Amino acid sequence: MKNPYEVLGLKEGASAEEIKKAYRELVKKYHPDRYRDNPLSDLAEEKLREINEAYDYLMKNINNNQQKQQQQQYQRQQQSQNTGSGYYGGYSANSDYVYQIKMHIQNGNFAQAQRMLDSMPIRDATWNYLQGLLFLRRGWYDRANAHLRRAVEMEPGNVEFREALSRVNTQYNAYRYNPNIYMNSYRGPDMCSVCTTLWCADSLCECFGGDLISCC
Repeated sequence: MKNPYEVLGLKEGASAEEIKKAYRELVKKYHPDRYRDNPLSDLAEEKLREINEAYDYLMKNINNNQQKQQQQQYQRQQQSQNTGSGYYGGYSANSDYVYQIKMHIQNGNFAQAQRMLDSMPIRDATWNYLQGLLFLRRGWYDRANAHLRRAVEMEPGNVEFREALSRVNTQYNAYRYNPNIYMNSYRGPDMCSVCTTLWCADSLCECFGGDLISCC
C-alpha cells in the first residue's frame, strides 16, 4: 500500500479535519461521473480506489489513537486518585472520562459509550450507573433496572443513582401495565369505522347513479 498521506497529498501527522477536507476534494476530482466515455476512466477509477483505501486507513488509526488517549487519560486519573487520597479503586463520578461517557450516551453515540465502558476494568457503582443509563436510552428497561439497582445497592446514599433507578422503574411500569399508551398512535381503524366508511361511500355512489356495494 502506498503512503496514505502521499496519496491524499498531505504531510505526516495531518489532523482529522485536514484528512477529511483533502479526501472530499480528491473524490470530486476523480469521481466516475467526470470521466464518462473518457479513455482515462480506468485510471480515474484506480486512483479513486487508492484514495478511499488511504482515507479509511488514516481515519481508522486516528480513531484508535483517540481511544488509546482516552484510556490513558483514565489510567492517569486512577493513579492520581489512588495515590492522593486512599481511593479504593472505583471511578469518580466527576472525572473527565465519566463525563465523556455521559455525553456519548446523551448524544446517541451508544457504540462509543459501550466501548469506553467495556475498557473500564472495575465494575463499581459508577460503572453500573453509566451502563444502566446507556440501556435506558436504548429502551432496554430490564437491563437498565438491573444495573441501576446494583449501583444503588453499592452506594445507597447516592441521590443521583436513586433518582435514575426511580425513573427507569416508572418508565418500565408504565410500559408494562399500560402498553396501549405506546400503541395508540399506531392502532388502525376498527371494524365499526370501516363499515361506516363503506356505507357512506356506497350512498354517495348511488346518488350519482352508481353502486359500490351491490347487496345494499
